[in-house]
Amino acid sequence: MHVEDLLRLESLDLTLLWGDRPQLTREITGVTATDLEDPGRFLQRGELVLSGLVWWAPADDEAKAERFVAALEEAGAVALLAGEETHGGVPEVLVEACRRHGIAILSVPVHTSFRAVTDTVYLRQWGDLSRRPAAPYALPENVRAELSRLLADGTDPDTLLTRSVAHLGTPPAYVLSATGRTIARTPTAPPLPVRRAAEAVTATTTLSVDPDASAYAQWHLHLPEPVGTPPRMLHEIAEVLAQHRRATLRRETTARGRAADLLALIDTPSSAAAPAALGRALEACGLADQDPYTVITVKGAADNDGTVDALTEALHHLTDCGFAVGRLPTAEPGEATAVIGTRTRTDSGTDPIATTLKNLWPTLQSRNAKVPLHGGISTPAATPQTLKGALTQARYALTAASSRRAPGTEAPTSNLAAIEDLTTLDALLTGIPADVRTAFGIHALGPLADDTNPSHRMLLETLDVFLTHNGSWARTAEALHLHVNTVHYRIQRVEMLTGRDLARLDHKLDLKAALLCR
Repeated sequence: MHVEDLLRLESLDLTLLWGDRPQLTREITGVTATDLEDPGRFLQRGELVLSGLVWWAPADDEAKAERFVAALEEAGAVALLAGEETHGGVPEVLVEACRRHGIAILSVPVHTSFRAVTDTVYLRQWGDLSRRPAAPYALPENVRAELSRLLADGTDPDTLLTRSVAHLGTPPAYVLSATGRTIARTPTAPPLPVRRAAEAVTATTTLSVDPDASAYAQWHLHLPEPVGTPPRMLHEIAEVLAQHRRATLRRETTARGRAADLLALIDTPSSAAAPAALGRALEACGLADQDPYTVITVKGAADNDGTVDALTEALHHLTDCGFAVGRLPTAEPGEATAVIGTRTRTDSGTDPIATTLKNLWPTLQSRNAKVPLHGGISTPAATPQTLKGALTQARYALTAASSRRAPGTEAPTSNLAAIEDLTTLDALLTGIPADVRTAFGIHALGPLADDTNPSHRMLLETLDVFLTHNGSWARTAEALHLHVNTVHYRIQRVEMLTGRDLARLDHKLDLKAALLCR
């Protein structure tokens, strides 16, 4: 379907505000509705963008419209359909921005719903299958027609999958997420444990539903038993499921915009966001009255746009927990944050959220093994007003997780750390940024920080063993195979060079922390 096809439909009553032949003949691959000021990261190439223009106000400058349209161009959007309801029309500055960036712009009248546009696009992509020649298709014509109707009606994935394979005798079939969540299964398919389902995702009898999605967001069609079906037919079934998947992704995109607004409020520079505004933001995300709340922050590679998908997929494993996933305005590239409606702790005092996510983390990491995935989890925030502190905790725990190294190597390894894990001085210090740790070690150790000096290396080793043995002269001498007098001499040298008195507990702790920060 092309952009110009929409203009020919009297039922939509769209008006072309700007667009030449090259723009109007672009093929539409999907539809995304958004009112984000910068929607680029949520769009896919070839999509039609629907916007009610809530993000724009008459007092805004031209640059705001310019940034919005530039984001559409960079993402590869084919056209912008702008709603007239919010402002009584489409702002001229937006039309001019579309002209400069080569994006066709159409106005949507008040009496035409965005749902009507979306349904039209997908019905033309799928509903017309029954009227096309049957030769290119493996699915029977009546099956294609039925699946088209089900897609248009927004049916649930279980029904869609069952009807997709009904003409094959309804064999056992599953739709699985990247980490083994069962999204849909036929009545003949028994429940599949998550661990087995995660293994099934990589089986030869499994077909990717949406290969263009990130490694964490993909769905998979899994038939555990051979059915003798032509591969082309399975691919057509997978494409039907992909259409349903894209609809869920559009809803997730909208939800992520609301989550970003919530996170921006939580991360306000002031001591606390206005309670009323925070309450409205939580309600928009479906999290009102779900306290206590837990905050989790995750970071992948700097150029990895799939971190939000990774965190979303992980949190779907938390049953009966609402959550909102998005990006902070101040987030580094490849970073995502979520607020979770927390369940009550178990009798053992362990946090079920942290436990579930830690068990899942190796599977999640394996879906993109080249990108270390780190995460930090806060302790529960008792009220919305304490979410700012929970966010600070999550960031600290993320730094601690990122600082960990695989045994015997300097390479970072995928880690998930919870604040409640940081129960030792060593663990606590891992949450301090590396540059700060290094600076503390240098200033606390003084001249001893220069470990290129053989004498200093010897003194540092003696200090480390001395502190490890709780300041025992005899046990330190025994461990180092030295005379006690030699240990006394070396420790005196340490005290002189560092200006510390190792008879004092606080000075011992200072030097122990300095050694851990090296």
